[in-house]
Amino acid sequence: MSYEIGRAALNLQPTARVARTEYNDNWEIVRHFTGRDPRVDGSAYRAFNDAVHLDYLWSVNDGPVPWGQRGRVTNMGHAVYMEDGSDFRNLAPSPFTAVDEVLNFNAVKEYGLPDFTALVAYYEQWYRDNQAANPEQVVSGGYYKTIVSGAIEAFGWEMLLEGAGEDPQRFGEDVLGSIFELSRHHFNAWAETSIEFFMNHDDMVWTAGPFMNPDFYRTYIFPRYKELWAPLKAAGKRVIYCSDGTFDMFLDDLVDAGADGFCFEPTNDLPKMVAKYGKTHVIMGGADCRTMSFGTPEEIERELRDTFALARDCPGFVFATGNHLPANIPLEHALLYFDLIEQLGVR
Repeated sequence: MSYEIGRAALNLQPTARVARTEYNDNWEIVRHFTGRDPRVDGSAYRAFNDAVHLDYLWSVNDGPVPWGQRGRVTNMGHAVYMEDGSDFRNLAPSPFTAVDEVLNFNAVKEYGLPDFTALVAYYEQWYRDNQAANPEQVVSGGYYKTIVSGAIEAFGWEMLLEGAGEDPQRFGEDVLGSIFELSRHHFNAWAETSIEFFMNHDDMVWTAGPFMNPDFYRTYIFPRYKELWAPLKAAGKRVIYCSDGTFDMFLDDLVDAGADGFCFEPTNDLPKMVAKYGKTHVIMGGADCRTMSFGTPEEIERELRDTFALARDCPGFVFATGNHLPANIPLEHALLYFDLIEQLGVR
C-alpha cells in the first residue's frame, strides 16, 4: 500500500492519508522500531521504512565513478553528526589555491564523460535493483552535483566564492557552464531509463537565502535547469527540485523552468508554498528537526498539527522532517512524533 500512496502523491492523485518520507540518521530510532542495528545489519533501514510506513525514498546517483577518482575535488571536512562520530573528517587543503585556477576550470576536461550507453545501463540497473529491494516505497532516480553543488564539490565554499566574486560572468558562463555540460550528459542518460520520478538536488542557496545576486541565478542557473529537465519531462518523468537552505523566493523561477515539485528544509515558507503551489506541485517537507531535538512535547504536537492542517488539502504533499532526524533526538520525542503522524495524516 505504501508504494501506491507514494506513487499517487508524486502524481498529484488522491490518497487516503498524507504520503511520507524521512531522512533518518538516528540509529536509536531504527533499533527501537526494528530490533536491528544499522551499523551491522544491512536490512535494518529497510525494516524501519516499512515499520513506520514510508512511501517514498529520497534517492540520487551521480554515476559509477566518483569525481574524486577522476580529478580534483575539495575535502571540506565534516563535523560529528552520527551517533558514533564515524562521519567526522578533518579538513584537507583545497587543490585549488588561486582564483585563476577556479576561473580556468572545466569540469568535462577534469572528470570526463562516461560512455553514454554504459551509463544508461548502469542507471537502469541501479534503479531496478533498488526498487526491487524496497518494494513498499517509491524509489526515484536523481542527481546530486547538478550545478552549484558541483562547484562546491570541486572547489569548496571559499574558492567558489572567490571565483564567483572575482569574475561573475566568466564564472557563470564558463565554470558553471562546464559543470552543466557534465550534468547534461548524466541527465540525458537518466531520461533513457524507466524511472518515473527524478530528484534533482542542487544546494544553490544558504539558510539565509541566495549568496549571489538573484540576477546571477536567473542568468546562469535557472535556464540551465530548464535545459537539463527538458529530456526528462519529454520522456514523461516528473522532476522534484531539492536544495538545502532557503529558496522560496525562487519558486516561480523553478516552476517556469519545469519543476514538478519541491523538496526543502523548514527555513522555507511552508504556508506560502502551499498557498501558491499546493494543488499543482509536489510539496515534500514540513517539520523541523530542531523542534524534535530541543522542543517540548507540546511544541512537537503543535508543529505537526499545523503542518498536517496545511498538508491535507495538497494532493502531492509528502511529509518529512526537512533537515534529517539527527542522533540527538530523544527517543521519547521520536515515539510521540511517529504516533502523531499516524493520527494526523489521515485525510
